Amino acid sequence: MSIRIGVDTGGTFTDVVLVDEESGRVVTTKTPSTPANPADGFMAGVHKVLETHGGSRDLDAVAALVHGTTVATNQLLEDRPDGTAHLGFVTTEGFESVLEIARQSVPDGYGNSYFWVKPPRIVPVHRVRAVGGRLDHLGREVRPFDEEQAAAAARWFRERGVTAIGVCFLHSYANPAHERRMREVLEREHPEAVVSLSSDVLREYREYERSVTTLVDAAVKPIMRRYIENLSERLGRPFSVMKSNGGVLSAAEVVHQPITTVLSGPAAGALGAALVAGAAGHPSAITLDGGGTSTDVAVVVDGEPSLTTEGRIGRYPCKIPMIDIVTVGAGGGSIAWVSPEGTLKVGPRSAGADPGPICYGAGGAEVTVTDAHVFLGRVPPHLLGGEIRLDVAAARAGVEALAARLGLTPERCATGILEISAFNQSNAIRQITVQRGLDVRDFPLVAFGGSGPLLACRLIDVLGLPAAIIPPDPGNVSAFGLLTVDVKNDYVRTHVTREPSPRALGEILAGLEAEAADALGREGFAEHVYARSADLRYYGQAYEVRVPAPDGPVDEAWLAVVTDRFHAEHERLYGYGYRDDPRHAVEWVNLRVSGIGPITRPKLARRPYQVDEPSPVGTRDVYYERWGRTVVYRRDDLGAGAVVRGPAVVEEYGSTLPVHPGFTATMDDYGNLVVVSDDR
Repeated sequence: MSIRIGVDTGGTFTDVVLVDEESGRVVTTKTPSTPANPADGFMAGVHKVLETHGGSRDLDAVAALVHGTTVATNQLLEDRPDGTAHLGFVTTEGFESVLEIARQSVPDGYGNSYFWVKPPRIVPVHRVRAVGGRLDHLGREVRPFDEEQAAAAARWFRERGVTAIGVCFLHSYANPAHERRMREVLEREHPEAVVSLSSDVLREYREYERSVTTLVDAAVKPIMRRYIENLSERLGRPFSVMKSNGGVLSAAEVVHQPITTVLSGPAAGALGAALVAGAAGHPSAITLDGGGTSTDVAVVVDGEPSLTTEGRIGRYPCKIPMIDIVTVGAGGGSIAWVSPEGTLKVGPRSAGADPGPICYGAGGAEVTVTDAHVFLGRVPPHLLGGEIRLDVAAARAGVEALAARLGLTPERCATGILEISAFNQSNAIRQITVQRGLDVRDFPLVAFGGSGPLLACRLIDVLGLPAAIIPPDPGNVSAFGLLTVDVKNDYVRTHVTREPSPRALGEILAGLEAEAADALGREGFAEHVYARSADLRYYGQAYEVRVPAPDGPVDEAWLAVVTDRFHAEHERLYGYGYRDDPRHAVEWVNLRVSGIGPITRPKLARRPYQVDEPSPVGTRDVYYERWGRTVVYRRDDLGAGAVVRGPAVVEEYGSTLPVHPGFTATMDDYGNLVVVSDDR
């Protein structure tokens, strides 16, 4: 059993990678996604890659199967009116309006909120129930839990068919006793309800964020459980699911904490790209995962993608640890449309996999980014090595009709679509770099995903990037990333103090590590690795800075090391610190532990060196600045050292790289195409 398989379900295609650890062979494939039942596309992809590898569909030879999916959160991301219709909320008496009040903040771009309309809450006020009882910030009981009110709330939900319930009581991060009693009442009075407790989901203070995070977990639990059960039944074997924090977890455990999978696929892509970039000698890079529906952007610094606990799912804040990813609706299926003012817009609405772009010939009637590429000749008249034939004439007719509405030539319309898409992607890159205090010009771009490489040359120009790295099989990097990650669970405990006691902190960390050890033991790991961190701030500040904390016993020297790291990180982030100013005390806020079960990562193979000049496989008419007969290369024919000068097109099974005039692509030792501008 030396075979490991990674399956990443995207909006348009399901990507599959098989690694045979015994022979070192890597097999990649893609199959169309099946939005109506994602499990169909999953099973089709697994069977297809097994047949390609050895002609057998037998899953008994598979040692591990890892899945990346966004099934859990699609209903929230798409803002469907019925997405949270089954959801209810239980909170402390007197705090029924916590969701309505929120943070009283207004999104950027709305000035003084004059024109901003507050979006609907995840749970409307009429589905919020309050229960008496009160704890203080240290977890001490101020008023006893009101059993009668709790039972009345449970019956109220049962009578109205509310089947998913989030429970968040004040200060339950310090003491979960009242929440656990509420769960017991719900199990007795409303046994068919799915329940999420904030003390299980996020044991950290800030009531609004903890409430919403808990409700998102409750909202996606039913659909995630159905999906996992369906897939488990069809597979007939255990499998693992990618988490947003850069680790994996068994499917049996994931159903109890589905919120941890919210950025499952994009997280795998960032990790796979980090491994590729590191092997190529670039420990720091920007990763861009271009799919059919969206583009996901992250930053890798010194080999590790940046992490955050300030992420969002759609409009909902979620404070679970996740890889810091910015998503923009700019994928191959993004639809071009005309605004009421008569201007051209692209996305965020997508044609997806069904019906897909016009060129798919499956009923799509609106021009997409892919149709623009096809019309301009930058994408071949087929996908997946000929498995999917494209209707070039239909794409041309669609572009011409849209161009006529805008009063443009078809070429100007198509290039305008691609230009808007490139600027949407570049804005996402600026958000993840410039707005985080990083200089975008210091980072090469790792462009992958089916549509990721298509705009690489334009992004180099727009952002002044030093290079773009196109990995082998770019459409399957996310699926490959699934096979590079450890099992990982995160645990947090709020402990606010300006006078930290080594004994108290040591006990909290020991408790968190015991929780991590228990979870890793259930996953079958005898070897455990723990990564500690702490959130600190200067007294009076509203938000904290996270720093790594050392292993070993917690004593005064340990406290000094963490405090020193906080001063240094605060100065790096904000340009100032109060290391030697006793007027600004340091306040400890949260302690964190990540429990890690390490795996053996696949090794990247080196490409043989190519002595001869690469030979094109043909030519076709391609539009860059003008129409011209352009050489086409097959990527499989290129060895290390091969140089492709634009204008040209490099084609492969899952993606295409248009090399614009004034750009050069060189293949490195690991099969990556490194694209640079001739002007730099």
